Amino acid sequence: MMEPVQADDAGAMLRETADRLLAARLTPQVRARAAGGGWPDDLWAALDEAGLPAAILPEAAGGFGVPVADALSLLTVAGRHALPLPLADTMLAGLVLARAGIEVPAGPLAVAQGSEVRLDHAGRATGHAWGVPWGRHARSIVVLADAPGGPVLLALPQAALTIEPGADIAGDPSDAVRFEAVPSQAAPAPFGAAELRAAGAATRALMIAGALGAVSAMTVEYAGERRQFGRAIGQFQAVQQNLAVLAGQAAAAAAAADLAAEAVAAWAASPGPGLLPAVAAAKVRTGEAAGLAASIAHQIHGAIGFTQEHPLHHHTGRLRAWRDAFGREAEWAQVLGRHLIAAGPEGLWPAITAV
Repeated sequence: MMEPVQADDAGAMLRETADRLLAARLTPQVRARAAGGGWPDDLWAALDEAGLPAAILPEAAGGFGVPVADALSLLTVAGRHALPLPLADTMLAGLVLARAGIEVPAGPLAVAQGSEVRLDHAGRATGHAWGVPWGRHARSIVVLADAPGGPVLLALPQAALTIEPGADIAGDPSDAVRFEAVPSQAAPAPFGAAELRAAGAATRALMIAGALGAVSAMTVEYAGERRQFGRAIGQFQAVQQNLAVLAGQAAAAAAAADLAAEAVAAWAASPGPGLLPAVAAAKVRTGEAAGLAASIAHQIHGAIGFTQEHPLHHHTGRLRAWRDAFGREAEWAQVLGRHLIAAGPEGLWPAITAV
């Protein structure tokens, strides 16, 4: 198991550990099993044994006390490998449960963003949620319920849920869940649904940034190997121009994702609506980059990039899924726009520079 680490080295150690582990364990066979709907339990067990899902938790909650922004940087590695497992959702669920004072269950977790939940006087939850990432595999699902005293955070055990399987555009589980009179751990939530959605959007921005780095690298490599008319296609000016645009989009997405990670770290320490503008900017920027970069990468790869065996297929499929998850660019552009309008003429420039 991972030993406690110093803050300055935490992010680099996590990324290096995750990169080595996924390079060795996320084999084509494991990826094929996941694509067929199977749960890669060996790979999850390896992640768990390395302590990666718990890295973001404080030591009092069974984690390693890694600073939140450093722990979240782990998700860029998950994106780089197009990880077919709910590492991001487990980290986010653990973070909000720990902050609310609820015991964090072991195993994979999920966050239900679209949910309608009511509590009875005995504290039992009834409702449903949809589009729950990896819901069928999660040991507990975190939902937010309205209550007279404010939002309440709940951890619903999977055994008490009715699962209706679904899938996102990449083929990963995205399920509907129903529950009735379920006893659950509950605590007042120091945030609302909009902030929980923003935190989820930040995790997807980080994974998009990681995936774009991998897409850029594999496209440059392919352009140097594929030959037409007696020379590598990467020597043609038009291809070089597109590779430059692709690299620029990946770099811009990485910078925006870092912004989102810092915003989530500040929010975890002191919850408040200040999270929204930074995450909105990051989700808009990474989403735009994902669309443009995927298009360029497939143009350069040609038909081979669409085959199940090629890694580009897995990366761009998840780019599309993560772009959709927790809101696309149009939704977050409106959030950002409302924030800037509310700042007024005198506050506009400070609001822009603060983001």
